[in-house]
Amino acid sequence: MNILDTAAVLLTLAAVFGYINHRLFKLPTSIGILLIGLVLSILLLLFGGDSMRESADEFVTRIDFNETVMNVMLSFLLFAGALHVNLGDLREQRWVVAILASAGLLVSTFLVGTASYFVFLWTGLGVPFLWCLVFGALISPTDPVAVLGILKKVGVPKSLETKITGESLFNDGVGVVVYLVLVGLAVGKAEASILSVGELFLVEVGGGILLGGVIGYAAYWMLKTIDNYQVEILITLALVTGGYQLAASWHLSGPLAMVVAGLMIGNHGRLMAMSDTTREHLDLFWELIDEILNAVLFLLIGLEIFVLTWSGEAFGAGLILIVVVLVSRMIAVSLPVLVLKKARTFSPGIVRILTWGGLRGGISVALALALPKDESLAGESRQAILMATYLVVIFSIAVQGLTLKPVISRLLAKEDGAPNES
Repeated sequence: MNILDTAAVLLTLAAVFGYINHRLFKLPTSIGILLIGLVLSILLLLFGGDSMRESADEFVTRIDFNETVMNVMLSFLLFAGALHVNLGDLREQRWVVAILASAGLLVSTFLVGTASYFVFLWTGLGVPFLWCLVFGALISPTDPVAVLGILKKVGVPKSLETKITGESLFNDGVGVVVYLVLVGLAVGKAEASILSVGELFLVEVGGGILLGGVIGYAAYWMLKTIDNYQVEILITLALVTGGYQLAASWHLSGPLAMVVAGLMIGNHGRLMAMSDTTREHLDLFWELIDEILNAVLFLLIGLEIFVLTWSGEAFGAGLILIVVVLVSRMIAVSLPVLVLKKARTFSPGIVRILTWGGLRGGISVALALALPKDESLAGESRQAILMATYLVVIFSIAVQGLTLKPVISRLLAKEDGAPNES
């Protein structure tokens, strides 16, 4: 089956599942597609004939989820998400976002990694500590795809939306770098010195941000010198595809480059380089790209159940780690509140909202599937990490995603009369 056949099957399934969800269940489109795909996959595994199961397993296994998400979808989704973030609002929340996306992520990585070591040990799986830290790194970043898709439907206050959105856009780039460092240490291909790790962070993160600014400005200049919406949309497409591949070839953070470029085009470009006609067509185009890729990505997450090797020990550990990840997230998001509470006022419900709103998604699954399959990571340990990742992601999207709106509404309602968070 070639790439066109695979795309045809995925788009057809996404369209059919989206139609079923819209007519029967009325869930948010991405979540509805994921749950329908997951339920049908489970039914096929339990009750389908051998030939049907083998065909479905072969189809899903043939899809390189990591390659599809990290090197194809992510660039488009991050750029589309950053296009609609107001730079002024982000600047007001810059310290909260910066602490959450850096120190908060590192704290969560350490807490999840340490706790998961003992959970895996207790359940008889015995995953090495360094690989547990890798699990902490891949599960700690909040997924901008999942977060942005659901926040559109929730209607949270602007300052809170900026905090959650800003963190999700920036911390996945940082999280991928932490993941790469820890995997390098675990397989013995990286130095464990502060200098080497700091250099990698500086090159990947700083270089990605700088590249995003440069290519974003170049695209902004081109947009400013013409008035033809077809060509201008083509320029943004070139910015995303070419810019992301350029970052990869220079070993810079492609996700951060796309976020910075998207912020520049969505703010300076939108205000000073586009006509009303261009703005309208550009918004519609990228919104459509965002919705289509979201639907396909969430469908893929539901279908990835076929690549799991099921065991009672791994399933039990994964259920426990759902709680571990939530508790670690709560501790990590408390950091900016503790650090900044003397300089600004926060709503008392902010920690709980940020904790429950920190959704995990396709990036975590992609990084888990990219774990090495050689002797550096035993097959049982790899499957335990993959199972735990999958369970946390499904819980995050299905449970946290579906309950995020009522949880936020209830917490904000309780705080009426309390100081407004900023």
